[in-house]
Amino acid sequence: MKAVNQKQEHTNSYYAATVNETTDYSPLAGTEEADVCVVGGGFTGVATALTLAERGYSVAVVEANRVGWGASGRNGGQLINGINGLDKMRKKHGEGIADLLWELKWRGHEIIHERVERYGIDCDLKGGFVEAAVKPRQLASIEETAKEMQRRQFPYQYEIWDRDKTRAMLGTDAYVGGFVCQRDGHLHPLNLCIGEARAAHGLGVRIFEQSPAIRIEHGPRPKVRTADGSVQAEAVVLAGNAYSRLEHKRLNGLVFPAGSYIIGTEPLSEEVVAEINPLDVAVCDLNEIVDYYRLSADKRLLYGGNCNYSGRDPTDIKGYILPKLLKVYPQLRGVRIDYEWGGTMGIVLNRVLAVGRINRNVYYCQGYSGHGVNATHIMGEVLAEAIAGTLEKFDLFANMRRLRLPGSQWLGNQIIALGMLYYRLKDLL
Repeated sequence: MKAVNQKQEHTNSYYAATVNETTDYSPLAGTEEADVCVVGGGFTGVATALTLAERGYSVAVVEANRVGWGASGRNGGQLINGINGLDKMRKKHGEGIADLLWELKWRGHEIIHERVERYGIDCDLKGGFVEAAVKPRQLASIEETAKEMQRRQFPYQYEIWDRDKTRAMLGTDAYVGGFVCQRDGHLHPLNLCIGEARAAHGLGVRIFEQSPAIRIEHGPRPKVRTADGSVQAEAVVLAGNAYSRLEHKRLNGLVFPAGSYIIGTEPLSEEVVAEINPLDVAVCDLNEIVDYYRLSADKRLLYGGNCNYSGRDPTDIKGYILPKLLKVYPQLRGVRIDYEWGGTMGIVLNRVLAVGRINRNVYYCQGYSGHGVNATHIMGEVLAEAIAGTLEKFDLFANMRRLRLPGSQWLGNQIIALGMLYYRLKDLL
């Protein structure tokens, strides 16, 4: 992991190379005051700031590097419903919240679609996502999903694919079936994050880049300090996820960094696209340790996966991911790889978001465990509601039992890596 005070530009990803606009917000210098100070300029921080600004709050955002620098600007770009841990929440709080959780799991889609239209954000937003079954035993979850949607009269198109239909639609023999939902989909995440930041800035949000937060001074009006300035506010939101280094005593052991890696091919021919993905859908398999992929707007195959829980990045990302791509699509052997990049996401041991408050006015939300595009936007709204005094949804998350691993981050990552070995073996069976 990089030192918290080491300022950096974006990684050399496909997204950074095709961004609509770059950001160049000034670093924080001197003293600022706001109703809310948000630490972190990724999806959680920007979504929270924009929601608060839309509701009339004065907001300042401090970002250690650039807007969307972390997982928010590097991920697979898959817009998938749900938040990790909802099943556990339903079990804890009872069936009385089942309808609320169903509505909540789709709320991020509504927010993103509304903002793309309202603020004119060009982020290649497109419907269509397939959960692909690698093994026959995984078909049961597909059938349960379809039954739930039917029972709730889900208004968007969805369909179960058998082996032959999956083969025809995805151009591979790797899967035994699939489930396609047109409300889920995919997008250019960095363009979305930067577009939302631009919208927030237009509503008066002050954004400070290259401004790593070094500490919080607690009190009735907590103060966030950087090397060259400070923001004092009524409330603080910690939105650094895997890169957060603040409040070590309170948050240590809740979230651990894990690496995920993506390669991007050269633009594929119309004939190849028609063979492997004619519907232009995003795809994620149903293994415990997933592979995921989709086509970019210029028809490159962006293929990712092989999540690394050891805390060590591979020296050759292409060599790490390409064999997995070729296992699914051997017909792409010889295709040129133009991009390879990785990033860090926050993993929670029991896959339940780490949400809570410190001293009643410092809020945190971490640990999306690789499913953050939709969930970050949901939680941005939940955090904004909590700051405004409506804690119903916030408390559903905050009251969940959290598992904390003792010892150093390195030891925690080794424990998680050992535990994930079980899931790798399970995927192989």
